[in-house]
Amino acid sequence: MTEVRTVRTRTHRQTELREFLMSRRARISPAEAGLPDGGARRRTPGLRREEVAVLAGVGVSWYQWLEQGRDITVSPQVLDSVARVLRLNSPERRHLYVLAGLNPPLAEVDPADRQANCEGMRRLIDTWMPYPAHIMDVYGNVIMYNDAATVVMGMRPESPQNCVISFFTDPVYRSRAKSWRRNAATVVAQFRAACSEHPDDEGFRAVVAAAKEASEEFAELWERRDIAPGGQVRKEMEHPLVGALYLEATQLKVPARPDLTIVLHTPLAEGDTAAKLEWLVSPEGRRGAMFPLTG
Repeated sequence: MTEVRTVRTRTHRQTELREFLMSRRARISPAEAGLPDGGARRRTPGLRREEVAVLAGVGVSWYQWLEQGRDITVSPQVLDSVARVLRLNSPERRHLYVLAGLNPPLAEVDPADRQANCEGMRRLIDTWMPYPAHIMDVYGNVIMYNDAATVVMGMRPESPQNCVISFFTDPVYRSRAKSWRRNAATVVAQFRAACSEHPDDEGFRAVVAAAKEASEEFAELWERRDIAPGGQVRKEMEHPLVGALYLEATQLKVPARPDLTIVLHTPLAEGDTAAKLEWLVSPEGRRGAMFPLTG
């Protein structure tokens, strides 16, 4: 049964690849591609296979085999050339990679949409108050966080602005995270899983190098080569003002911004966590936080 499903999956992917490429080249006229339109000799609109091949700098037979979904060697460089000729946008280019059996490249976000999407995400995490929430990019760099993330997690401008490095090096977070040792291996395994999807990305390599230099604990866990998907993580915190907090951190993706991840912390029923979080962000709780406390 497994072999049958594999064959069906491959056949479906090949069909989708063929139909996708045909539809993309059909929407581009020869004039748009800088070619003569062929006059009456052209029976169908759009580019012919051989024209796509020439413009992409690949063999005509090779492109025909690609469109037919044959089992051929495909490189990212060649796919990018085809994507350029077919004028694929970022989601379409990623879709082409998937259909061709390659890991998709990092998403490119239209600058016109970037600000609007960020404003919407800011509203989301602010509405999540009084519960902690933050947003990070694919490398774990912090993009923004709400006030509860500052009060509970210790997120602040002077702390390391990368979630992986901060997890291992920020003294405020480590002093409060009673589940730190249990969650450390998961944090590293999830980051290795993200890295494995983009093995040639220098951004991931830079974070790993910085984390290894900053933390021997990270370096040791990294060498285990464990893999874990991002999802939900249980966190137990000990806050200096209210004591024990029990939270569930959930990672969410927004299709319009696949380069970002929203992390929402939901209070669990234990320890009256929800009521404690509400008090911490209240005027009374904020006044209490102004007094110097360890951790």
